[in-house]
Amino acid sequence: MNLKSGSSGEPEVMVDINTTPLIDVMLVLLIMLIITIPIQMHAVKMNLPVGNPPPSAAPPAVQVDIDFDGTIRWNGTLLAGNAELEKHMAEVAAQPAQAEIHLLPNRLAPYRDVAAVLAAAQREGATKIGLIGNEQYMN
Repeated sequence: MNLKSGSSGEPEVMVDINTTPLIDVMLVLLIMLIITIPIQMHAVKMNLPVGNPPPSAAPPAVQVDIDFDGTIRWNGTLLAGNAELEKHMAEVAAQPAQAEIHLLPNRLAPYRDVAAVLAAAQREGATKIGLIGNEQYMN
């Protein structure tokens, strides 16, 4: 700000520093610094196996069907009763790599029959069991 003194006609000298050129230089230096910084790649080095994986040693899945009248089929074979069901469950449970048991109850099958099959699997130690065909109940 230029102020005129009362006696002389000359303006006073400005004592404030002009910061505009300094800000311009700082911005140019900042842009140069950003451009010259290498891009950081966050990567984890892993030694991946080469070739095809070995075939799975898992036994094939077992399908247990429960019909509307309570009859039970083990891979399509009609079972005589609960004793035969438990014998098959024990065979599956005794395997070192248990086969998956796919339980497919009929829509009209009573819950007690489904619960009996699940209880037999639990008693014999079969742990890989799953209900399939749930889409029939989505109405």
